[in-house]
Amino acid sequence: MRHKKKGKKLERDKDHRKALLANLVNSLLFHEEITTTKAKAKETVRFTEKIITLAKKNSLHSRRGVLKFLRDKRVVSKLFEVITPRYENRKGGYTQIVKLGYRKGDNALMCKVKLL
Repeated sequence: MRHKKKGKKLERDKDHRKALLANLVNSLLFHEEITTTKAKAKETVRFTEKIITLAKKNSLHSRRGVLKFLRDKRVVSKLFEVITPRYENRKGGYTQIVKLGYRKGDNALMCKVKLL
């Protein structure tokens, strides 16, 4: 049973899933909008919300925590200098998922994730 287990497995093992989500969050924060499947979009939003909330504290400890997950100094500096000041007075809901339609090859529901 999956009691108290949050998140989807996305048909990947733990390390692959962690790397995939880190790369998706990296891309979302760098480009401010990405296109992916619905399941990946929902997981990406979960992690992005946590990362932005952590970055709003604007301390050395939070910067190191974000850098541990994202592993890209350019994205971390953009997050702390550009993105976080945008959401100073907002308590959550930094992202939006827009459904685009179904992918031609495997009929997967595609979504666009963007920062508000």
